[in-house]
Amino acid sequence: MNKYKNTPQDIHKRIYNFVVNCFRDVVKKIPKTVENIPIIQQISSSLTSMGANDQEADASATKKDFLAKYTIVRKETKETKYWLSFIRDSFLLSEQVVNLYIQECHEILMIVSKIINNTNKPIK
Repeated sequence: MNKYKNTPQDIHKRIYNFVVNCFRDVVKKIPKTVENIPIIQQISSSLTSMGANDQEADASATKKDFLAKYTIVRKETKETKYWLSFIRDSFLLSEQVVNLYIQECHEILMIVSKIINNTNKPIK
């Protein structure tokens, strides 16, 4: 259960805001050249999957389903971080803009990993 629901610590809000802002400030600003289209598609896919699977996890009925969805969130977050690093290192967008999203992506990854680890712990 999310004890931080509707607070600044709400991971679901944080992920949603990250997805929306990153889509607006990164994905939509990548020049739409022939060689960039696959990159745009890849980051769009991993980014939106983060958000969608987070929402599915929030609505899951079982611990097993929650863990399955959050494992996907972690995987997609790692992939998004990869594509953001690629975009930065390929000079497709300003390093200053992209680094902010890489940092937020990393923080979300650490939080999601901790949630997964805590959920897997046996109850004492």
